[in-house]
Amino acid sequence: MTFGEETHGEKPLAEINMIPLIDVMLVLLVIFIITTPLMTQSIKIDLPQVAAQNHAEKPEAVVLALDAAGALHWNNVRLSDAELPAKLAQAAAQKVQPELHLRADKETRYQKVAEVMGLAQQAGIKKMGFITQPISTPIKP
Repeated sequence: MTFGEETHGEKPLAEINMIPLIDVMLVLLVIFIITTPLMTQSIKIDLPQVAAQNHAEKPEAVVLALDAAGALHWNNVRLSDAELPAKLAQAAAQKVQPELHLRADKETRYQKVAEVMGLAQQAGIKKMGFITQPISTPIKP
């Protein structure tokens, strides 16, 4: 009988021979077990000690509040609409620019909030955030 011929009643072998695959896996496992401790060794070096200070200055936060009537408050001090651009420009000119935290009453007109945001952008304020009050009861869909 030759290689390509089938005999009556015999079927070709359709199973995968797993023994060679298991042998390869075990050889790889042994290689990894031997080489892993060699990779964890390091050279002992006595590094110099230096006294350095961290100069990362955190910017101060300026709270700009808008009440329901649209009146402005700069860090809890009443501010007129005419004084706001000068205050924003002064804050933007500082070496470490402060973060502007905008706190608006929920009854404040959106137009007033947008005007304040536009003035802050024109003055060069880079960081601005909104202060909100968390909801005490969950919102129901």
